[in-house]
Amino acid sequence: MRNSRRSEVDPFIVMDVMEAARQAEASGQHVIHMEVGQPGTPAPAGARAALTRAMGADPLGYTVSLGLPALRERIAGLYQDWYGVDLDPARVVVTSGSSGAFLLAFSALFDSGDKVGIGAPGYPSYRHILTALGLTPVMIETAPENRLQPVPGDLPPDLAGLMVASPANPTGTMLDRDALAALIGAAQANGTAFISDEIYHGIEYERKAVTALEISDDVYVINSFSKYFSMTGWRVGWMVVPEDHVRAVERLAQNMFICAPHVSQVAALAAMDCTDELQANMAVYAENRRLMLEGLPDAGFTEIAPPDGAFYVYADVSALTSDSRAFAAEILREAGVAVTPGLDFDAARGAGTLRFSYARSTEDIREGLARLKAFMAAR
Repeated sequence: MRNSRRSEVDPFIVMDVMEAARQAEASGQHVIHMEVGQPGTPAPAGARAALTRAMGADPLGYTVSLGLPALRERIAGLYQDWYGVDLDPARVVVTSGSSGAFLLAFSALFDSGDKVGIGAPGYPSYRHILTALGLTPVMIETAPENRLQPVPGDLPPDLAGLMVASPANPTGTMLDRDALAALIGAAQANGTAFISDEIYHGIEYERKAVTALEISDDVYVINSFSKYFSMTGWRVGWMVVPEDHVRAVERLAQNMFICAPHVSQVAALAAMDCTDELQANMAVYAENRRLMLEGLPDAGFTEIAPPDGAFYVYADVSALTSDSRAFAAEILREAGVAVTPGLDFDAARGAGTLRFSYARSTEDIREGLARLKAFMAAR
């Protein structure tokens, strides 16, 4: 049977690393997971308890396509709580994870062949989803002096859209208000739609991340319950869109997804009030970050930029290898530590970079760093 050209996307390499780690574990090897951006903690206890109650009282069928009204209202309240932004809940769309939001946003904003700019290094699924939708991802090579974030001077003039992430994956770097405002202003001056991926908001260390909604209403903002709220497998997220885009997005959501999973929406609503547990998770990430910023250079990974947020460290290992995929496989095989090759995030320069995740337990991070130090000493 024939295959479409749109199906010819590159693999998401971190998922291949996860499978290699699973096979190593199945053969008896103990693996420390620094490859995947997934919290080691479950959904908050209050979220799980709320779902247990709901399952005994509610058939949990379809919700309306835009999401449970109570959840949309609570999400709007988060913008007031976190940023002082007064947001109309009618602009909030509950989605099947941030991935569902990307599909809806790209479908609502762009036509086949349109060019959409993405900073490199960046989350690989942006470009893969764009390609699968018949759109043209344009990789914008970012500079170390700009902390691997795009700046207005990097932008080509013919973009239909620009996607940015702050805190970013894989670097953990953030855009401050002036830098984000400059990008939004440059995009809008050229008629370029602006999409802000804010999935790692809440996971910040020394300063609060800035939402694009503090600067403009004429943007798309995407977020998820996967990271700060520790609900990766529940597949629930949200998107904030301009008022005059809500109906178009709703029509797409009705046809593409019907709705986000009802059970996940119930849990997500309760998770938003589990502040103490979520902040305890943040204390773990902060300690893990401290250990990584000390331990990676001690092990020999010296070319790193301290992350402002998220739970990643992106390292330049070009002095150690010209093949990050083979290097990551060697680290897994010899040290029992799974890490992600930079090729996932930057096709041009990723052969000389690795991403280390520190989303797991502090005990795992200590053990992983000890193994990496021993591996590098013996190499």
